[in-house]
Amino acid sequence: HYLDTPGKRCHKDLDPNETREWWLNNRVADKLEKILAEYDGLEILRVDDTTGKKNVTLKERTDKANEWGADYYIAIHFNAGVNGGKGGGIVVFVYTNPQAASVELQKALYDSMIKHGGLKGNRATPLARKNLHEVRETRMPACLCELGFMDSATDVPVILTEEYADNMAEAIAEVVIEKSGAKKKARTLYRVQVGAFGKKENAEAMLKKLDAAGFDGYITTL
Repeated sequence: HYLDTPGKRCHKDLDPNETREWWLNNRVADKLEKILAEYDGLEILRVDDTTGKKNVTLKERTDKANEWGADYYIAIHFNAGVNGGKGGGIVVFVYTNPQAASVELQKALYDSMIKHGGLKGNRATPLARKNLHEVRETRMPACLCELGFMDSATDVPVILTEEYADNMAEAIAEVVIEKSGAKKKARTLYRVQVGAFGKKENAEAMLKKLDAAGFDGYITTL
């Protein structure tokens, strides 16, 4: 989807802003990218238009992923279909005749999302199989994740929050990191001496300035 995809937005009675699905999807994807950028050995290909201005077709997306040779394809979406009711929850789809690795990925993603976000809902088959383009036309293990319902009185107040987006990004990242075996990049730490002072009160005054500026300072004696 993109910003102007017809109908893809939160129910007006539940969200006066009618937040677009693209915005919800993109927020999670951006957060996921930032988490995974902290790990060695991971490459990420976004197959959407990150500005939201262009409609990238499903065929363009899956073709790009196949040509790139991705190890996994994870589609981030939000659902609709309960028409203002209280039903909803997370659903993760694979193809009707999926690879075994897709089924494994599906369960891992769903379990991680429920653990981090808790939006279980009342779906009879949250681990669902459906003839959807993104899971049918991809050569690699693929899942399409519906992270909640945009027309659910239960889900909307949750999916609009920043915390929920953080939780969903963390949930997906956890699975990707575990399956890839990626390790967090080593951090280089530097210690900088701000100054040397003959009087303790001068040192304490500088420490207060550092604290106010958001730096963790401390005083040592020579």
